[in-house]
Amino acid sequence: MPRMTAARAAVEILKREGVSNAFGVPGAAINPFYAALKASGGVQHTLARHVEGASHMAEGYTRAAAGNIGVCIGTSGPAGTDMITGLYSAIADSIPILCITGQAPTAVLHKEDFQAVDIASIAAPVTKAATTVLEAAQVPGVFQQAFHLMRTGRPGPVLIDLPIDVQLTEIEFDPELYEPLPVHKPAASRRQIERAVEMLNASERPLLVAGGGIINADASALLVEFAELTGVPVVPTLMGWGILPDDHELNAGMVGLQTSHRYGNANFLESDFVLGIGNRWANRHTGKLDVYTRGRTFVHVDIEPTQLGKIFAPDLGIASDAKAALELFVEVARELKAAGKLKDRSVWAASTQERRATLQRRTHFDNVPLKPQRVYEEMNRAFGPETRYVSTIGLSQIAGAQMLHVYRPRHWINCGQAGPLGWTIPAALGVATADPDGSVVALSGDYDFQFMLEELAVGAQHRIPYVHVLVNNSYLGLIRQAQRNFDIDFQVNLEFENLNSPELGVYGVDHVKVVEGLGCKAIRVTEPDQLLPAFEEAKKLAAEHRVPVVVEAILERVTNISMSGTDIASVNEFEDVASEPGHAPTAIRALTVS
Repeated sequence: MPRMTAARAAVEILKREGVSNAFGVPGAAINPFYAALKASGGVQHTLARHVEGASHMAEGYTRAAAGNIGVCIGTSGPAGTDMITGLYSAIADSIPILCITGQAPTAVLHKEDFQAVDIASIAAPVTKAATTVLEAAQVPGVFQQAFHLMRTGRPGPVLIDLPIDVQLTEIEFDPELYEPLPVHKPAASRRQIERAVEMLNASERPLLVAGGGIINADASALLVEFAELTGVPVVPTLMGWGILPDDHELNAGMVGLQTSHRYGNANFLESDFVLGIGNRWANRHTGKLDVYTRGRTFVHVDIEPTQLGKIFAPDLGIASDAKAALELFVEVARELKAAGKLKDRSVWAASTQERRATLQRRTHFDNVPLKPQRVYEEMNRAFGPETRYVSTIGLSQIAGAQMLHVYRPRHWINCGQAGPLGWTIPAALGVATADPDGSVVALSGDYDFQFMLEELAVGAQHRIPYVHVLVNNSYLGLIRQAQRNFDIDFQVNLEFENLNSPELGVYGVDHVKVVEGLGCKAIRVTEPDQLLPAFEEAKKLAAEHRVPVVVEAILERVTNISMSGTDIASVNEFEDVASEPGHAPTAIRALTVS
């Protein structure tokens, strides 16, 4: 058998499992692995500026295309703990990433050696598996199992911790004999799907709730086919946005307390049956469960059996991979349609589109400083159906989800459950690495942007172009809005007079100078008519220079974005809603005024 170091064996396995890109920061305890990475070739490495950034790059890379698994690499001690947030983000949204860390030698793990930390124990709650490998001969099996676990059942991250002596030890390993382990995913039975369709067919006003599990399973086309066969309108979740185009006649809008459409909530409240596939009934989607569930029958399909009944008890729960279930849903629906046994849903579907045409939010404002709604209106004009949006959390993301348009799966890439500030820049770099010729547009508020803005230098160094829309109100906007319930405005105000940039007034950080100092391009916009030209110029600059280009929009200091703190029936519309067509000129449906 060929002999090689355990580190080299690990790299050879990465390549045979389909890994072509990795993100990380080298260090003393992981240098043997980096030496093997260089000697082996075949895996492109992107040097991050912060190890947490590397973990978010890996997640963005995974989410950009079906089958991708992002890899992040760091040394011992704080490198591993820095990546915990990335692992939490990945497991919360069912995203497979592989985190590889260096470790102190096995002989001193119990002696408080420099940067020796029990990272496997720390990472265990936020991974599918976390292992410190103590025997070099186990390295191939541990890596083989890692890819098996990441792909089997509900996807998620894995951490492998490699002591430096383990990496350096020679083992017998023949890469040509390596084979990935078969992947197991639960599959619905024909009988289960027939019962679900029977329940759907018995209803009058059914809806399909399409979750991120459908995108993970690469089954969006099947969902659209099933919806079109049955004529049932679809509510995409935030993680499932793009499964069917926003302009599809069966798109009933998003539902929730925050990232929802007025017509989406109204459509849901009129329904009497809900089939959820690949979704987890997130609390910001459902709000108070008595309002969400009242008067409705529920069927829930999820790849994770313990997810069924976790939030509320469905009338029927089916443990299945979304693709396996949807293949059967389509098969059964085709048979029933051919036999003339499917109900005509045209009147119900038309009513959902009537609500879409009448229940809209206003986006057109000429205010200076800018109102954020106008920024999203101009983004709709500037960025087409091919655009991949990347965003994480805050009023910027909530308003963007209410007003932007998404037309394809994997074209809204959003950190859903964890929502760490700073995620957007590195995630966008990961997405753009996976799709170097695509149109990638990130969206941040000023605080999210400031958390990991050093990662822009990664885009400059490695020539990773994308456009970053930065909406700046010099506030922790979402927390400020939440503090209204406590009658405070405390420790959320980021304003200060920058001595070096007095032209900014009280907006503080000069993002243009910082961005340019990191090797990227930046444009500041203060007038609404400047937005569209700035977005067009940003696209040209990104293509010409192959670096991130930031468009900073200076917003009014305070804007309250539509949301509810309780239930989907009581969303507070803080701004005037659209009452004439000119109020929402980029809406999917032209406003109908009664």
